[in-house]
Amino acid sequence: MYIDLLIQLKNAARAGKHSAKLRFTKMDHQVAEVLQKYGFVKNVEVKGRLPRRVMEIDLNPERPIEGVNFLSRPSLKRYAGYRGFRRHRKGRGILVLTTPKGILAAREAQKEKVGGQLLFEVW
Repeated sequence: MYIDLLIQLKNAARAGKHSAKLRFTKMDHQVAEVLQKYGFVKNVEVKGRLPRRVMEIDLNPERPIEGVNFLSRPSLKRYAGYRGFRRHRKGRGILVLTTPKGILAAREAQKEKVGGQLLFEVW
C-alpha cells in the first residue's frame, strides 16, 4: 500500500541511497508518478513481469522526502471537496488525494474541480 511506499522512500533518502526497489501495485505506481511530477523522485521505472513486478525509483537528492503525514487510514477516512484544500508546509509540501479521476495532488484536483479522499501530505 502507499503507506509502505512513502516510509521506504523516506528511509532511503535519510540513509543516503540514490534509488529504491519496491513492489509494484497500481496505486503505488500512481502515487510515485505524482511524487515524480512534483520533484520528490527523479524517475519511476517498472521492471519484471507479474506477479514479481517491481518499481525502481530514483530519489532526488535536491528535494528529499523529509516527512509524511497520513490523513486517512483504514479506521478513519477523510474527504474534502475541491474548495477545501489549503497550502501545505508554506508551499513546500503537497497534499495527495484519490479522486474519480485517479490519484492527484491538491493543485490538480482544484484545477479539475474534483474532491475526494485525502491520503497524505508530503514535504
